[in-house]
Amino acid sequence: MRMIDIIEKKREGNALTKEEIEFFIEGYTNGSIPDYQMSSLLMAIFFQNMTDEERADLTMAMVNSGETIDLSAIEGVKVDKHSTGGVGDTTTLVLGPLVAACGVPVAKMSGRGLGHTGGTIDKLEAIEGFHVELTSEQFVKQVNELKVAVIGQSGNLTPADKKLYALRDVTGTVNSIPLIASSIMSKKIAAGAGAIVLDVKTGDGAFMKTTDDARELAQAMVRIGNNVGRKTMAIISDMSQPLGRAIGNSLEIVEAIDTLKGNGPEDLTELCLTLGSQMVVVGEKAETLEEAREMLLAVIEDGSALEIFKQFIKWQGGNEKIVDDVSLLPQAAYKMEVPASQDGFITFMEADEIGTAAMLLGAGRATKESEIDLAVGIVLNKKVGDSVSKGDSLATIYSNREDVQEVMDKLTQFIDIEATKKEAPPLIYEVITA
Repeated sequence: MRMIDIIEKKREGNALTKEEIEFFIEGYTNGSIPDYQMSSLLMAIFFQNMTDEERADLTMAMVNSGETIDLSAIEGVKVDKHSTGGVGDTTTLVLGPLVAACGVPVAKMSGRGLGHTGGTIDKLEAIEGFHVELTSEQFVKQVNELKVAVIGQSGNLTPADKKLYALRDVTGTVNSIPLIASSIMSKKIAAGAGAIVLDVKTGDGAFMKTTDDARELAQAMVRIGNNVGRKTMAIISDMSQPLGRAIGNSLEIVEAIDTLKGNGPEDLTELCLTLGSQMVVVGEKAETLEEAREMLLAVIEDGSALEIFKQFIKWQGGNEKIVDDVSLLPQAAYKMEVPASQDGFITFMEADEIGTAAMLLGAGRATKESEIDLAVGIVLNKKVGDSVSKGDSLATIYSNREDVQEVMDKLTQFIDIEATKKEAPPLIYEVITA
């Protein structure tokens, strides 16, 4: 088999065989296929697309390029959730204990964030003592007994994907549905997921800017998952404005606690109930999404989801007292309000720019070497559709430095106030189950 023949075959729009896909993934991973040939094939895929069968074969070839996590010692269907990212996306912190309280095992492997705020692990490490360094035995025991655990990502999962992504990043082939879908799904499958729920974001603060693109990606990933034997469901959700109200690590922990108490922001609560319902169904603890939703509401109402969050913190070395006393979390030295300049209604909030404002405070990483300030961030006091009077606080800035004029200016510039009310965009555009 020769790489040049595979490149020419895909260039002409023909489907590649499983053997051909395995050949170029193995060859590129071990270095026998050079960057220039792989770049050529990626561009051919970019323009000629891939069939569902090719996408599934590509996903599994990347899964098999490195280690895979064996979760067979954990009882039940192991459900994983993936979000394509956004601003204020606190869902994992809520969904882990919420779904675990319904009896579905959540064995979560998460990473650190590069961007607006920290990743799930950074957020959890805002809790004093919390750690993600668990042995395999500890991880399995915790999920079997508590139904939820979070650990850091293993170093050698899907090495082919890591190499391919770096090459796509510099060859103009990032925005390819088959390449994005297989990249995401390979990591979920290698991490041991038996079932997968996907939250595909759309809007200004999302990777997929239009609902059509988000739908195409969601459908591609659902088909890959189901074609390789993982029950997979997805939703398309809005990210034209930040999700919830908190943007920042310890601030998002507070918001997660409020949500588990039944007092969270309406949009974050609704998204968690929608995603959680899918997780309970694919986890085979409910027959229908309606039944699953009732189960989730019940574990919020009776306090069992919050209690699991408390025990989850304790099991992983954290101070569980923060659940009852959030002042034990890192606290910022300064709180400053961003006043409305006029009467009217909030008509637009630029999610990306508001996220960047939080990063400027130190809530996220501009580079891999950046250190996160776990105490700082922004809490939005108004969202799209809300009325405001001149002088009302649009947002509260939590900072460890007094001079935040750049952040203040950015928030003022990218939160629009107009005389005529504009309804908030839909939170959930579509549910994709097959």
